[in-house]
Amino acid sequence: MQARPQRSTTWWMGLLWAGLFLLAGTAQAQRVEGDRAAAQGPYDAEVTVRNQTDGERDKAFVRALALALGNITGDRGVAQRSGVREELANAKDYVDGYDYRQDEGVSASGAPSFQTTLVVHFKQAEVDDLVAMMGLPSWPQPRPKPVLWLGIDDGSGPRLVGLGQVNAARSVLDQAKLRGFALGLPAGNAAEQAAVGAIWRGDTAAIAALSSRYSPPIQLLGKLRRNAGGWLADWMLVDGGKVLGKWQTNSPDARRAMAGGADGAADALFKRYAKAGSGGPPGIYRVRILGIHDAGDYLRLAGYLDDVAIVKRVAPVAASSEALELDLELVSGIANFAKYVDRGSVLAPVSDADAGATAPATFRLGGG
Repeated sequence: MQARPQRSTTWWMGLLWAGLFLLAGTAQAQRVEGDRAAAQGPYDAEVTVRNQTDGERDKAFVRALALALGNITGDRGVAQRSGVREELANAKDYVDGYDYRQDEGVSASGAPSFQTTLVVHFKQAEVDDLVAMMGLPSWPQPRPKPVLWLGIDDGSGPRLVGLGQVNAARSVLDQAKLRGFALGLPAGNAAEQAAVGAIWRGDTAAIAALSSRYSPPIQLLGKLRRNAGGWLADWMLVDGGKVLGKWQTNSPDARRAMAGGADGAADALFKRYAKAGSGGPPGIYRVRILGIHDAGDYLRLAGYLDDVAIVKRVAPVAASSEALELDLELVSGIANFAKYVDRGSVLAPVSDADAGATAPATFRLGGG
């Protein structure tokens, strides 16, 4: 007697997903048989490209690195931070490898469509160094995998999306991966299906009790229903019984309304679990530069500092036959600046023993 409701739910969700598929009105990527290039972790990213030319690929590397940094730090606005914007121009230097994937789909008119995706794999150690040098926050791995308790009402009453209806939640699951974490689905047994009313009421205690069989004790509650403009979703992220965030998404496209659940969850989890960047706070730091002998040396130093992403502004303070003193406005601490310049051959840190313990941070200009 219990099997019949499960068949009914599966049938209903199948129709719902088909309806969402048609409502989208845009091309849908479809996997084809065989090995496919795909992003596998936070240091990988996928971006669409118009062609496979060098120029288009280099521009795509910039977008891909911005996505990877968003995954690694958990901050979706990281690409707009001072210093990061400038360093993204060097995205090619962080690439470990790349591949192309052709996705075949069907447009709203029914005609076949094709989309080229560039899959980029970045050098983990160098990207980690970039995150550290910029003083960016870090969302540690492994990351929690909340259970998604999603109820959908298309007008005939709310139903729970369980493992048997995974495709109905594909957009929110995929968006979570793009944000650097994963969501799980409940099994969808009879007791869990009956609890969809608790989702609708926002009864976090009832859902937490059902979630006790899953780990970790984090739940993402979502209720998606039709409204005059298309679809409306209310979301709530609960961690150990504490509500970390509430938000709402709406869109004519049900899949977009669903995907917003992953974005809100990522923002809340980042706020809760991310660690602050190290290397010191942003600010103005006094430095001494040795090895400035003539105007040519000064111009070479000025040109170099102008290209260092961690430096926002340079102000000369004093000059002598021994050293040039500068005030550097940095996006993170002086220790991170020292790490950054130590990667090249233009400037090299001078130890305290050589520079004097009470002196400002000291660097020596290398040979031209």
